[in-house]
Amino acid sequence: MNQSSSSKTPVKAYKNHDFLNSHVARSIRVQCELLEPEQRFKRNEVNHTVVMFGSARIPNSAEAAKRLISAEKAVAESDTDENREHLRVAKALNKASIYSDHCTELSAKLTQWSLTIADPSKRMHVMSGGGPGVMEAANRGAFEAGGKSIGLGISLPFEQGINAYCSEDLGMEFHYFFVRKYWFLYMAKAIVVFPGGFGTMDELFEMLTLIQTRKTHKHVPIVLFGSEFWTKLINFETFIEWGVISPADINLFRIMDNVDEVFVYLKKEFCEHYGICPL
Repeated sequence: MNQSSSSKTPVKAYKNHDFLNSHVARSIRVQCELLEPEQRFKRNEVNHTVVMFGSARIPNSAEAAKRLISAEKAVAESDTDENREHLRVAKALNKASIYSDHCTELSAKLTQWSLTIADPSKRMHVMSGGGPGVMEAANRGAFEAGGKSIGLGISLPFEQGINAYCSEDLGMEFHYFFVRKYWFLYMAKAIVVFPGGFGTMDELFEMLTLIQTRKTHKHVPIVLFGSEFWTKLINFETFIEWGVISPADINLFRIMDNVDEVFVYLKKEFCEHYGICPL
């Protein structure tokens, strides 16, 4: 039998998309989400981060006001159950929008301060979840202050992609929640948590657990921003009352309300625990 002179070259395994997207190659995909971001961080001299996250649903105050006016108009034109529910949500998010504004302000302050550090490898970079709402507010503050910021997005069917304020080369899209959370904590020197839903709670309590159990040995101050939200949502003293955490564990975080107070507190922590003390 004559061999064909036009024999086909088989596809190499590392170019075989069917294989790479199969369940067999899941470990390879996980490794990619661990290794590829690391290269980006090295290229951009990102070694220290302030992680800021909260609800993807909370807009800034200007946008919230527009949505409220639109919802009120809809109810006035057609007083249906659906329109009344939209109005209820619009009123709630209009109240919450102050936290988006505070997030932008704090991010800008931290970024401006960081830019005074002469050595770029020692600068703090704001890191968010990369999406809309409070996450966009964090990236926006850094952008408006003239600094780089990171956005660690997650592929979800009902959420937009990476927001426009993430720095080029530092906006990333993850498939695996656990790898994304690994990167949230790995370089974090502080975490500021704004009001949010299940995703925010998941990230907060995972970070608290890792610090409480000393799976991470570094010092990571955690600020819960917005006492009205946090004290109404969770009675942290109940954990102590029922003996399920130690009294000292309540000191793993602080509940704060003022941007300037948080800014001063974090600068002090960076200086005392990491030797980052720019003039």
